[in-house]
Amino acid sequence: MKFADFITTKAIRAELKSQTKDAVIEELVQALLDAGEINADQRDDIISSIMKREELGSTGIGRGVAVPHTKHPSVQKLVGTVGVSESGVDFDSLDGERVQLFFLLISPPERPGDHLRALENISRQLRDDTFCRFLKQSKTPDDIQQLLQEADDNQFVSG
Repeated sequence: MKFADFITTKAIRAELKSQTKDAVIEELVQALLDAGEINADQRDDIISSIMKREELGSTGIGRGVAVPHTKHPSVQKLVGTVGVSESGVDFDSLDGERVQLFFLLISPPERPGDHLRALENISRQLRDDTFCRFLKQSKTPDDIQQLLQEADDNQFVSG
């Protein structure tokens, strides 16, 4: 699975304004709503579902990265977005570091394989220090989209 299979370009946020864990999740879910990927009447329930997942254990996986995610019956296919916070956000990460890179995923409950493949792709790419460094330095959604395309083309990590 490639980033192009699930990241919604119109929902990418290169300069997150949010300063808290809850606010970042709300901002990224709103980005997916604005891009037409989720229904307005499901927004709050999706946010609540992601927050419930965070209560099980932070999706701040370390090295300045978090992958908040949930399964939700209102989506027909896996959707996701990317957000970058220049200053970083306290996200209760496993390593205690502030998070700068966010990959938010929402998938249909009946498609767990897609969900796992997307998480695997993200974690594989994020093991590449160059990819992470470039992503953190991105200033526009186009910059981020270009990096995701390069990652899809295996320009960073051997697949």
